[in-house]
Amino acid sequence: MIALIDYGIGNLRSVEKALAAAGAEVCLTEDPAVILRAEKVVLPGVGAFGDGMNGLRQRKLVDVVYEVVQGGTPLLGICVGMQLLFEASDEMGEHPGLGLLPGRVKLFTPHPSQRLKVPQTGWNELRQEQDTPLLAGLTPGSYAYFNHSFYCAAADPGDILASTDYGLRYASVVGRGRMYGVQFHPEKSQAVGLQILRNFVEGG
Repeated sequence: MIALIDYGIGNLRSVEKALAAAGAEVCLTEDPAVILRAEKVVLPGVGAFGDGMNGLRQRKLVDVVYEVVQGGTPLLGICVGMQLLFEASDEMGEHPGLGLLPGRVKLFTPHPSQRLKVPQTGWNELRQEQDTPLLAGLTPGSYAYFNHSFYCAAADPGDILASTDYGLRYASVVGRGRMYGVQFHPEKSQAVGLQILRNFVEGG
């Protein structure tokens, strides 16, 4: 069973359906006991970083996420769920994150000559940086669907599993141990996203 954490932020139903399509038995829940019993955990999220952290705190789920990771249960953060894994965000002020990965979340500030719109919305390339079971079976140069104004500036290159270029090169897939994060939306990324979710569902 995969626990999909409901902490009051994001379009959870589309992620729930995508996980089910990847072969998962999914339980959408904010119950700490259910989350801690799960074989795997997904931390989704669409919206603001600060709202996400507030939602976790209000439901007393911050320590639950720590326990999941420390206990070795596989965890996948999606979009804002990935950003929350880092130490802090600059979005609408200074907001502390979970601090499970070193680094911070920063606003895209492309030079005017680059003619890049913020937020980044649409398809962009994943450049795999390391071998990882999460990206198994993907063709080099695969594309995923992004929609975000802030990016994760990972402080440890060893945590970067794939990167993407948008005015600069940033971490689009991260991982440490059995904890993973993807900045894009796998539920909107067609075959590529389904393969990544299947890898997470079927992996150890």
